[in-house]
Amino acid sequence: MTQWPDVAVVMPVLNEEKHLAAAILAILSQDYSGQIQVVLALGPSNDRTNEVAEQICAGDSRVSYVQNPTGRTPEGLNAALAATTQEIVVRVDAHSELSDGYIRLAVETLQRTGADNVGGIMGARGVTRFEKAVAAAMTSPLGVGSASFHTGGEEGPTETVYLGVFRRSALERVGGYDPAFTRAQDWEMNHRIRETGGTVWFNPDLFVTYRPRPSVRKLAKQYFEYGTWRHEVMRRHPETRTRKSALRYFAPPVAVMGIATGSVAAILGSALQIFPLAFWGFLAPFGYVLLTLISSVTLIKRARGGALWLPIVLATMQLSWGIGFLTSRPKSQ
Repeated sequence: MTQWPDVAVVMPVLNEEKHLAAAILAILSQDYSGQIQVVLALGPSNDRTNEVAEQICAGDSRVSYVQNPTGRTPEGLNAALAATTQEIVVRVDAHSELSDGYIRLAVETLQRTGADNVGGIMGARGVTRFEKAVAAAMTSPLGVGSASFHTGGEEGPTETVYLGVFRRSALERVGGYDPAFTRAQDWEMNHRIRETGGTVWFNPDLFVTYRPRPSVRKLAKQYFEYGTWRHEVMRRHPETRTRKSALRYFAPPVAVMGIATGSVAAILGSALQIFPLAFWGFLAPFGYVLLTLISSVTLIKRARGGALWLPIVLATMQLSWGIGFLTSRPKSQ
């Protein structure tokens, strides 16, 4: 390209004291000939995140911030978008790091394909043994399903991508991020982009390092919310329920129902001495445990020292997601 367009990088920030500086450094270190403006949407963090952000902004004129009083991601993204005017918008999280050349390759891909949004691999990378186990599970269909931005695949049109690099015209066409969605706001907006004639494009050469949740409690909360809000997407957009890709979203709730039903049957069968009922009921939870252990064995090399955490991580991700989906209630419009 003879002239590289200026880009705006928008980043919602909440309780990211440990990762914020590295995330911004990865942006400002990009090999990109156009100008880069970074706008942080600062939520009400309860650590030193905002202090770190203010120090960074004071030291580099390319970085500024707006307030996001609710701390919710969609409101933060929309507030940051409103503070920018560039035709290319890069969406980044404060616990992620762009790979070298990410912005340049993304802009090239936008121009080459004519897509409205392009993105690539969500490359989970852990530091502790637990985080390494989570990273292994997140890069496998056994943990999160077969979405290309998790597991890779061929370049081409797709339903959604991780984060994304957008044409501002597409964001304006669909009205930005829907503030009703605490989670799944990326998938939901990409759905609206595609429904209005746009294209979402996956390029596996685009890579973003993602930092997994550091504990079972935080991982369970994350995936419970994922399941809750995935169900809400299906309520708002019923047409998404019948797509082939929706099958992977039903697997966790089916597993939860199977385990719960089987466990009840096993307990009742044992109490009432109906041994066939107890036997067949016991097969569901036993089968799930066995499949989880087998899945864990296949991920040992990826876990890089976190192998012992794999069964707990897989069960936490799958069952939390399923419970969130099953217990989800309609949200206010």
